[in-house]
Amino acid sequence: MKAILFGASGMVGQGVLKECLKDPVVAEVLSIGRSPLGISDPKVKEVVHKDFTDFSNMETQWKGYDACFFCLGISSAGMSEPDYRHITYDFTLAAAGPLARLNPQMTFVFVSGTGTDSTEKGRVMWARVKGAAENAILKLPFKAAYMFRPGAIQPMDGITSKTKMYNVLLKLFGWLFPVLRKLFPRHVTTTRILGRAMIKAAREGAPVKWLENPDINALGGE
Repeated sequence: MKAILFGASGMVGQGVLKECLKDPVVAEVLSIGRSPLGISDPKVKEVVHKDFTDFSNMETQWKGYDACFFCLGISSAGMSEPDYRHITYDFTLAAAGPLARLNPQMTFVFVSGTGTDSTEKGRVMWARVKGAAENAILKLPFKAAYMFRPGAIQPMDGITSKTKMYNVLLKLFGWLFPVLRKLFPRHVTTTRILGRAMIKAAREGAPVKWLENPDINALGGE
């Protein structure tokens, strides 16, 4: 399987990349980001790209891929809806549109979050925007598309978050994650499980289009 990965520097993207490198079925990962990852591995190809609203000069490199893991995201804290939508919706569709056209047999895996609003009419801004992105992706002519909606995510294998507050909370309360996973398995997952579940959905499919935390844990659990 050959996969394209957006957002490999983020917490979820790091988890997916690590699991791709472990999985013998994944032959190649094309990572697209704004800065180099600093990873040297024969499976990984990197492209540094600055304008995430226009990928037209990359289309010749995108043919022949089986999966796309779209893990690019940003916290909505302190952001206006237009600015958040520009990154969350516009960037996603700028990539997904050409990928669907170039690779109709591709499976597209999009990471949103628990509470995403498919109606696009709720009171929570980020949930509306994520819902709009999900709905737009599902209208594209991919072979399959899956919306991953994780809850709390425990980073494993030395992975960190790009959100400073999340890292602060992890330092203070990270030791609680194993307890929370046992007490509230429906609401907590790990970067390992999430990465494995995304790869499995791309390779074998998933039972539902919208995967909430229990679905993710069932698909990617050990």
